[in-house]
Amino acid sequence: MKLPFIKMHGCGNDYIYFNCFEEPVEEPEKLAVRLSDRHKGIGGDGIILICPSEIADVQMKMYNLDGSEGNMCGNGIRCVAKFAYDHHIARKSQLKIETKSGIKTCVVHEENGKVASVTVDMGKAILNPAEIPVNLPGDVIVDQSVTVDGKEWHITCVSMGNPHCVIFGEDPDTLELEKIGPKFEKNPLFPQQVNTEFIQVLDTHTLKMRVWERGSGETMACGTGTCAAVVAATLNGYCSKGEDILVHLRGGDLVINYTDDRVLMTGEAVEVFQGIIEV
Repeated sequence: MKLPFIKMHGCGNDYIYFNCFEEPVEEPEKLAVRLSDRHKGIGGDGIILICPSEIADVQMKMYNLDGSEGNMCGNGIRCVAKFAYDHHIARKSQLKIETKSGIKTCVVHEENGKVASVTVDMGKAILNPAEIPVNLPGDVIVDQSVTVDGKEWHITCVSMGNPHCVIFGEDPDTLELEKIGPKFEKNPLFPQQVNTEFIQVLDTHTLKMRVWERGSGETMACGTGTCAAVVAATLNGYCSKGEDILVHLRGGDLVINYTDDRVLMTGEAVEVFQGIIEV
């Protein structure tokens, strides 16, 4: 069976996209594992299906490289918006995209007839521990001390459709993330596992971040994680609400604006190449 695909990325967070308006994809969990392999497959952080929706312009289904289905992907949704616009599925400046975390509104920014960047309304940040979820008492988890793998960490927990644990400290490039990340991801504190962001505050409008994502390991960028990082930075007094915050990730930069009512994320959406894979 031959499947056409498009490889796209947002800040280096790369996925393999399938247009399910033209052809359905069967067993996407298995396909994600096979095709995400960077030596024996196409290579990516997972696959994303672009599907018809009865309640939005398109529906997005996302699968991590281990085959698990994700609720939301901030970098991925920007590329879905680009695909829908550039390929005339929904030629609108404002698109509604259905995800497992609800309908998200995307505003596309065009250059030479194609989408170059997208602003996504990621909705309201969730701070209630039971909804994130995280097994800790209290109304919010901000700068709370926990012990993970025998070491004390100060964590702030946020959900942006996915659960996030944010930690502030020195330059995250110095961390052995491949050792630390799994200790948080699979810790009993997080019943649905967790994405963990390690943040250095450069100034009141600039953060530097590395991320370990559940189901994928370290990625070049994480859209929901970047939103969670800015929310956490604001809760900890490092940044101010309603202001644009620039976040440096390993794969590029994102701009986040957080208020009590919503979190806006703006960043690039890039098509790398198109191809056909035989499965």
